[in-house]
Amino acid sequence: MEPDQDNKNQVLKEQQLDEKSMNDEQNEGLLDEIRKKNIQLQEEIQKLEAKLQEPTKDFQIKEDIPETQMTFTSLENPENDSQFLNISCSFQVSSQVSYELQEGQALITFEKEEVAQNVIRMGKHQVWIKDVNVAVTAKPVPLNAGVRFQVRVEVSQVKINVTEIPDGLPEDQTRDTLALSFSKSWNGGGEVESVEYDKQSRSAVITFVDTGVTDKILKKKDYPVYINQSCHSVVVSPYIEKRLQKYQVFSGISKRTVLLTGLEHIRMDEETVEDLVSIHFQREKNGGGEVEVVKCSLGQPHTAYFED
Repeated sequence: MEPDQDNKNQVLKEQQLDEKSMNDEQNEGLLDEIRKKNIQLQEEIQKLEAKLQEPTKDFQIKEDIPETQMTFTSLENPENDSQFLNISCSFQVSSQVSYELQEGQALITFEKEEVAQNVIRMGKHQVWIKDVNVAVTAKPVPLNAGVRFQVRVEVSQVKINVTEIPDGLPEDQTRDTLALSFSKSWNGGGEVESVEYDKQSRSAVITFVDTGVTDKILKKKDYPVYINQSCHSVVVSPYIEKRLQKYQVFSGISKRTVLLTGLEHIRMDEETVEDLVSIHFQREKNGGGEVEVVKCSLGQPHTAYFED
């Protein structure tokens, strides 16, 4: 009996060792997967950080701005006199937030927020559309994320960009040549404070001591530069700095617009249904109030846009 018991114990131990070995292998496999995932995430983070470090590309915003009277809203007190050296302006930009209106849904916007919230609190509504009593449900409108940011543009009054600078001289000599050429008062130049030259792009940023010099030079567009006793024309342009500031991502729920569902089986033109829905929700006895606009989707989906 005792040998049999010993054999059983030996078998149990071997089974336990096998199970432990399998668990260890599984755990090791999971750890390998976690390590690989961590490496991938680290690589993604490094790529994103590298992108953030890339210089901002030039951008254009094309928008027809209606004529309007301008009023001062605030006066900024500069921290030092150097801030007077730039002409600057800023624009507040907010993206429109889209909502995909599906078939059988409608959006209704009220003039007052409290009316919209009351319609949502009531939940179920019975709306007569022609001779049919349709049960619709009022819900908040879940909006996608939007962005807002400030674009600040500064035009320097003491700096200019110079491009198409000819090759042929070492960098130090090119800087000295540019400083000398742009200091000629008879050619519209003035005392040069510094020259930042980039040989690869054949461009430079020249900073003058006094304001007003840039205006004279920029009227020419082309400016003569003498290199090795030869006259070359370089291209001059304003030095403009563009910055994005106060970048914010926002999301939320519309306070005056309500989502209505339950119109899937209506077979009627959308404009007629919009009028009937508007009439229903304008009545105080139905929990409504003054309606600004109604948009239905009875056929194909529509995209509605919300402004901040």
